Amino acid sequence: MRVGREAGRLLLRAMSSSPFPHSEALAPYTPPPWAAKLHGVPKYRLQLGQLNTPIQRWRLNDLPAGVELFIKRDDMTGSTLSGNKVRKLEFLMADAIDRGCGAVITCGGVQSNHCRATAVAARQLGLDIHLMLRSDVQNPSEVGCEGNLLQDRLMGANVYLVQRTEWYEEKLLPRMKRLAQRIKETSGKDSYLIPVGGSNLAGLFGYITAFQELMEQGVLERFDDLVLTVGSGGTTCGLCVANYLTGSKIKIHAVAICDDAAYFHRHINATLQEIGLTDVRSEDIVDIIEGYRGRGYALSTKKELEFVANIAQTTGIILDPVYTGKATMGLLNELRTNQSRFHGNRILFLHTGGIFGLYDGRMTSILKDGMRHVTDRVHDWWNPDDDPPFP
Repeated sequence: MRVGREAGRLLLRAMSSSPFPHSEALAPYTPPPWAAKLHGVPKYRLQLGQLNTPIQRWRLNDLPAGVELFIKRDDMTGSTLSGNKVRKLEFLMADAIDRGCGAVITCGGVQSNHCRATAVAARQLGLDIHLMLRSDVQNPSEVGCEGNLLQDRLMGANVYLVQRTEWYEEKLLPRMKRLAQRIKETSGKDSYLIPVGGSNLAGLFGYITAFQELMEQGVLERFDDLVLTVGSGGTTCGLCVANYLTGSKIKIHAVAICDDAAYFHRHINATLQEIGLTDVRSEDIVDIIEGYRGRGYALSTKKELEFVANIAQTTGIILDPVYTGKATMGLLNELRTNQSRFHGNRILFLHTGGIFGLYDGRMTSILKDGMRHVTDRVHDWWNPDDDPPFP
């Protein structure tokens, strides 16, 4: 035991003296055989997620007769470091460490799940973190500590508020490069730039590898359709590429919560070209479901929030207001009104996480007023001599 403790101290000392203390955690990555010929296969992978995640029956009310619905729990990839972004970050952060970067820069909405997960992963790996967050608030003193922002602050992330309307390629990427230059000049550290949602070539392999996990769980034999939400496009792209390469008969549907089908097909088609798949088009391998953006990205209606609360109360599954809540509404409505778009009756829904988005305050009025008869069950039983105030 004493020898083990001494070895541990020596290892910690060696790590702390190294400019890249977690480089020893890099594991050489070997893709599944069916993905081995793709361009841009990553060299390394880190273990960040708690994998494999389970598949469970999801007992939603009002499913059409004969439909069997299950849920893939990628909201259980971790605790603070959780959701679908973890699978992408296993490759993105490995690439950052392999390149010797001491800082990470990424961007997203002010309540971005991706930015929160990146902040947590960066700190766990000893890297500085810089987040460019789209916001309607310009004054830093008005930025709170709710939702994902709480963890961003706890991680000591450098947060830069930018206008909500700034697009990545045109505005954010040039500013990220300017920030990287400034970091280099002031600290000597190189920065690793991660795009919105971690959706680039390295991140793509997070869900190419996840599809292998699905295969090992018997998904290809057990299900006809796979449904998920699409925001930045990386998760959807990885899954539909893997589905195509394996010759799977599963049909993939992605419910759009921002932008439209044309935008996502352009993004996926560009990625297909980049990885060397020139004989297939996005339109042939993924069904983009439109019509469920509601008020827009990260904006909620009362009906949507009541839906999220009702699903939690009736099934024990907590959806998020930005992605999976809207996607599940879309799934149920399409099953009721347009069931022919599905390949069969055995459906798997991918839960991509995002629970911390519920903690930004938007649910308060729903739980205490709008659905009080269901969700505001707080009773006064201060006097132990009183009868129980139930029902």
